[in-house]
Amino acid sequence: MYNPNIRHQLSLHWSKIGLVLLMVSGLCGRSFGQDGLNFGKTNLSAYDERWLHYGFLIGGHSSNFRLDYNDDFVSADFDSLHSVITPGTPGFKIGFVVDVALYQFLSLRVSPTVGFYENDLKYRFSDGTTLIETKDATLVELPILLKYKSVRRRNNRMYLLAGFSPVIEASGSKDENDVRERLETKNFNVNLELGVGTDIFYQFFKFAIEMRYSRGLRNLLESNPNKFNAPLGRLSVHNIAFFITFEGGPS
Repeated sequence: MYNPNIRHQLSLHWSKIGLVLLMVSGLCGRSFGQDGLNFGKTNLSAYDERWLHYGFLIGGHSSNFRLDYNDDFVSADFDSLHSVITPGTPGFKIGFVVDVALYQFLSLRVSPTVGFYENDLKYRFSDGTTLIETKDATLVELPILLKYKSVRRRNNRMYLLAGFSPVIEASGSKDENDVRERLETKNFNVNLELGVGTDIFYQFFKFAIEMRYSRGLRNLLESNPNKFNAPLGRLSVHNIAFFITFEGGPS
């Protein structure tokens, strides 16, 4: 069902991405901590007087399917199937940030993002064997979020995020024969998004570290039955992402 060497290479690839993100965060704090952050004064003191800011984000994430069994799972047809488990798998996201001020502590935040996903379903059988079905996807996401900010403490402030995100799978047409041999999922979803983060103001830009939780609201299972979706009644995606963002704005 999958090539172990390819999966091993992908795991190493995402591990390197995670290491790069940590290094970038550390370098930002170290490189700008003394010269850019200037703990003795307030950086970008007029930042919130502007109604529009924009920038970019990059992040790593862990996602997994959440499933419910249907009534067929306990029938005689699936006596040999012990369980289906959904381990978390890493991925990568990159996108843009547009922040529009609405009120003193509230803004509208839109961040078009491309996410690279790889979700697994592990079918464990009573004889000890395991069948792994991997669902690779490149998703275009459009989080539309409300950002509630705390009072700024010199060059730092905390914030909360809440909203939703339409999600479209960026892939070509499906081969009907291939569909019968693979897990088939819908190519459109809507996620509930919740997050928390901290803004750090440097001399020339704002840097942020953010954690965000996403929960898919739609049942992604297609109605066409095959051996992978037959015992399942519902399939959704849960995701935890860590982002770093760089934002500026009109001067």
